[in-house]
Amino acid sequence: MSEIRKMTCIVCPMGCQLVVNLDDNGNVTGVANANCKRGVAYAATECVHPMRTVTGTAPIAGGGVVPVKTDRTVPKDLMIACMMVINETPVPANAPMGTIVIRNILGTGANVVTTKDLLGFN
Repeated sequence: MSEIRKMTCIVCPMGCQLVVNLDDNGNVTGVANANCKRGVAYAATECVHPMRTVTGTAPIAGGGVVPVKTDRTVPKDLMIACMMVINETPVPANAPMGTIVIRNILGTGANVVTTKDLLGFN
């Protein structure tokens, strides 16, 4: 059965109120109210294969935590599994910002990187 979904685009600050038409197989057949091509692409991805950037904190070897994020989006349904891996992976003390903590997390192609410079914080 075909479906119509309404969603707010989050690609830019305009927040277009998108109306997405899906066919009986769940494929996007049309997107209305998008003011740009990026909104159309966002709607198609969000309805068929939602992706997210994972952000959180990872433990620092020797104590404390450091903020980290994936360097590209991962499937939304893997976010919790990614955080479980991140929570168990210590970051070396004195790691500079941008240090790759985990390469290709869960086979997604995304790396987990530090977003704060730990140099001089020991």
